[in-house]
Amino acid sequence: MQSESNMNCPFCWASIEYKVIQRLGTAAAIEDRNPVTTGHILVFPIRHTADFLSMTFKERKDADKLIRTLCDRIKKSDKTVTGFNIGTNCGKSAGQSIMHAHIHLIPRRDGDMPKPKGGVRGVIPDKMGY
Repeated sequence: MQSESNMNCPFCWASIEYKVIQRLGTAAAIEDRNPVTTGHILVFPIRHTADFLSMTFKERKDADKLIRTLCDRIKKSDKTVTGFNIGTNCGKSAGQSIMHAHIHLIPRRDGDMPKPKGGVRGVIPDKMGY
């Protein structure tokens, strides 16, 4: 598949293809090298694009299908998984550190943190306990 790429991007296909654990159409998945929890996966478009907001409809659709497939696989293989955080950072001010669109799929387990209420609101810790 021919795709746009950035030679300096660690998520572009030539740099990452050998790490891919699953691919679906225009999207692929790898294990996060700094996982938040066991099983943390990154889903990304093969085409180099800055963030989730610049992904095409097809890329978002393929990523969504891939996330659902991975969630099913994780739940079947690890019965301790009771939930997921699914999210993306768009821009440096939102915490994005690699400027190639990617979606975090983070398996969660009962008791993996004392007060999980607020979930992704934890990006600003004082906003979790509402």
